[in-house]
This record gives sequence, C-alpha cells and structure tokens, in this order.
Amino acid sequence: MAASNSIREQTLQAVVTRLQQLATDAVLRELPAFTVHRNPTVALTREQSPALVVFVEGDAITQRANDRVTRELTVRITALARTQLAPDGSTLVVAETQADQLLAAAHATMFADVNFGGLALGLRELETEWDIEDADPVVCAIPARYAISYRTLMGDLTVQG
Repeated sequence: MAASNSIREQTLQAVVTRLQQLATDAVLRELPAFTVHRNPTVALTREQSPALVVFVEGDAITQRANDRVTRELTVRITALARTQLAPDGSTLVVAETQADQLLAAAHATMFADVNFGGLALGLRELETEWDIEDADPVVCAIPARYAISYRTLMGDLTVQG
C-alpha cells in the first residue's frame, strides 16, 4: 500500500496547482506569460521571469484539543518580474507594474476557495513587501505571505481532524 501525503503536502500541491492553472490562463486574464516554481534550490535566471515562486516558510501548531491538532502553514508567494519591452516593442513594461499584476492575480486565485477543496479550515493574508534589487534596477520581487489553517489527527498527519 502506498503511503499517503500529509494534509500539509496536499495543501501545498493545491496551492501550486492553482497558480499553475493561473499561468495556463494568463493570456485570457490579460497577464504576461509566466512560470510557477515551488521552493527552487537555485536562483531563477532573467529568462525565467516573470514568475511566481512558492516557498514554504513554516508549519506551526496553534491549538491542541484531545487527539486533534490545528496547524498553520505559512506560505510565501513571490512575484518576480523584470523591466522589459512590451511584445509589440513600442513601450517599456516596468518590473514593479508587472510583478504587482501577477501578485494581484495570485491573491485572487488563492482566495477563490479558502478551504482548498476541503483540505483547510481557512486562509489569511499576513503581509506583502516590495523588494527592488539595488544591484539590478530592472528586477522587482514582491513577496506576499499567507497562513493556511488546517487540522490533523495528533498521531497522523495524513488524516484530517
């Protein structure tokens, strides 16, 4: 019998799947073509932007009741873009504008179903930052952090509590 993934991993997969669907539908939503990456181990190249990058920051226990444990998974979604010419070559697309568009679309996608198909109890936005690279003024990264609450059994991370 194959081992089941934890509720945490199933939720992370749901986040990435949603964002990948957003990337697939980018043209329909009038967004630039972009890619989605989960916990990359090396820096993305210029050619890989624009992109949404998903990082897991932590998973904390927030409450224990009998054999149930409520947990809070912290996920950071970073919109990464660089200043470049528009596809028609006539105008400059500013990195901050493009990153903001991607993050706004990602945010709406995250909140489309705050229970992630029944895996989670809820979703909260924690904070957003703006990070303009001093060494490379054409690159912009806007990270937003989210907390996803979910419940498991105390002794089994694969079973909802």
